[in-house]
Amino acid sequence: MSSKKNGYLLGAVAGAGVMAAAVAGAGMRLPAAHAEQPMAGGVIKASATPIFAPPPGAPMSFADIVDRVSPAVVSINVTSRVDPAQLRQIPGLPFVLPGPRGGGDDDGEDEDGRNGRGQPRLPTQQSSGSGFFISADGYIVTNNHVVENAETIKVVLKDETELEAEIVGRDEATDLAVLRVKSRRGPFPFVSFENAGKPRVGDWVITLGNPFGLGGTATAGIVSAYGRDIGETFVDYIQIDAPINRGNSGGPTFDIYGRVIGVNTAIFSPSGGSVGIGFAIPAEVAETVTRQLIAGGRVERGYIGATIQNFTAEMAEAQGLGDQKGAIVSDISPGGPSSRAGVQVGDIVVAVNGVSVKSSSDLTRQVARVRSGDVLKLDVIREGKKRVIEVRSGVRPSERELAANDNSDGAATPPGAAPGARAPVLGMSLAPLDEATRNRLNLPADVRGAVVESVEQGSDAGSKGLRRGDIITRANDRAVGAPADLAAAVDAAKKAGRTSVLVGILRNGRTAFLPLKISG
Repeated sequence: MSSKKNGYLLGAVAGAGVMAAAVAGAGMRLPAAHAEQPMAGGVIKASATPIFAPPPGAPMSFADIVDRVSPAVVSINVTSRVDPAQLRQIPGLPFVLPGPRGGGDDDGEDEDGRNGRGQPRLPTQQSSGSGFFISADGYIVTNNHVVENAETIKVVLKDETELEAEIVGRDEATDLAVLRVKSRRGPFPFVSFENAGKPRVGDWVITLGNPFGLGGTATAGIVSAYGRDIGETFVDYIQIDAPINRGNSGGPTFDIYGRVIGVNTAIFSPSGGSVGIGFAIPAEVAETVTRQLIAGGRVERGYIGATIQNFTAEMAEAQGLGDQKGAIVSDISPGGPSSRAGVQVGDIVVAVNGVSVKSSSDLTRQVARVRSGDVLKLDVIREGKKRVIEVRSGVRPSERELAANDNSDGAATPPGAAPGARAPVLGMSLAPLDEATRNRLNLPADVRGAVVESVEQGSDAGSKGLRRGDIITRANDRAVGAPADLAAAVDAAKKAGRTSVLVGILRNGRTAFLPLKISG
């Protein structure tokens, strides 16, 4: 399934940095600490009241755990060529996935500063991240953004031994990668993922890694929350409060029994540095992905060929659907599984194989779990009525291929639209989409709708980004073929006592849905 993503501005920040953690099981209980107290006359007696005691449930020390697991944790030093102007950040939110950044020589260039293909060569970047052995024969888990542009990779063990490593497989969708050391000097110490029990919010966690190039650093904290959606499609992150910094990316988060319950991957950071809020990929996701990467070098996911977006409470109100949750289909890939099955733009998917859909990310994850050829039963709402559509899953293209399709589909919408009969509605002046307008806007013959000629300043449409040249294709659950169709949809919504209309907008070959408030 293709979920239209806001996407990252890929980039370069010193080190590869983040860590997150969680913990399985209850806190370790140790005896309270006692100290000797000086008494009058120089006699020292044991105090009945301890000077220091950890809070209930807290271990006196994490030293035994760190001693046991730290040999499996490695520092990863990467040489790459990356545009230093790029920054990997989720638009609109201060969530950062630090990518490589550093200095170096522009070696290997021709005299004119170009590579063998005649393109300008990027400067050599030195960066560092974290990882950990998951097998005695040298397989290492880390983040994809730590190694995705690597020319050389070296891992540094706890005893400062440096070994060369190679990439076994990378998965951009979950930001995971698997390496293998080239040396056969093993067996190597390794740790295991914990999937049997789920840590509780408030349980202790320990994180190990290579922050700022300071290898072998340990920090501790607690699990803060579960199910954090920070913009990635396939991961419900664990939120932790253990201090993590740049260079911790790809490192493990342990429970107090030394089991890996997460892979550190992102931090909440308005400034780019740690503020104590980090995120980890849960162990069950990491283990499933790494197994596939080791077996075949790639991850295969289900795909139904539809672009979707969240069906929000405001959208539900506009359609008279109460508190209905789900995902609304905004585009269909021509010839794809959804197209062949009869899924339509504007369908609201509320369940997959009987499992409720709460959001677009939820739908994408459910579809991704199935294998190619499996049949998915989609419960959808169309024109106010529920129906079931069976879709046979395909194989999801790579993130790079999907991004290329997003950038190439449809012609860019020119800023101007053709003059014509204007019909003010929802703060917009609209014109019919006749052949002259279609040719001027370079639109395919099968596109139907009304052209936005102008948007009133201060209107809800203006505040939500509508602009001249946009095409209104749907209003609530009906297709729009002319300005009068949108006006009719607004009148029907008013009579039904609704305060907004769900509008489908075509721009640059892609459709998105927005609820627009009815004024007056």
